[in-house]
Amino acid sequence: MLSEKLKIPHISTGDMLREATQKKTDLGKQAKLFLDKGELVSDQIVLGIVEQRIKQPDCNRGFLLDGFPRTIAQTKALDRILGEMGKSIDVVIELDIPDDLAIKRMLNRLSCMQCSANFNSDTNPSKTEGKCDFCGGKLIHRTDDTDEVIKGRLGIFHQEVEPIEKYYAKQDKSAIISGEDKTDKVLERILKVLKERNLLF
Repeated sequence: MLSEKLKIPHISTGDMLREATQKKTDLGKQAKLFLDKGELVSDQIVLGIVEQRIKQPDCNRGFLLDGFPRTIAQTKALDRILGEMGKSIDVVIELDIPDDLAIKRMLNRLSCMQCSANFNSDTNPSKTEGKCDFCGGKLIHRTDDTDEVIKGRLGIFHQEVEPIEKYYAKQDKSAIISGEDKTDKVLERILKVLKERNLLF
């Protein structure tokens, strides 16, 4: 929704990595070892695909990173890459929700096998059960969306991702927004932050 509103590409490292695993590329095979355990994929793998993607022409006006950076090392490497391109991060939005709600949402998450569109059987169901609204593809639960793996991912999040918020907060680039409401309400909050920072085009 935000990508459409801003008319800039939505870049999800998770989607790119899952696509690589489905196509069984060398990168995908390496990434699968991490993803199946619910662990963060190595910085070298992720940085490579992100750098390649943000240098595409459709990113010239800007882009929306989703699920990246995930470590301080990735954060600093991203700053370096963007600096070499004459760019920098404008704002970092953290959607804050309690762990129990995060677990519930991820357990109800569904992905399209064909186009990778995301749905949620509780908060964002497809119009036809089991079918993607966009391409008609089959909706499936991700193999790594199990209670045990999700709790492991949350543990990693609290340990390694939260320091990134502090890193950007020192640069006055961080905004924490409650993500507990419906998506349209959360979008309104994000747009308000972007407007306050003169980032709406």
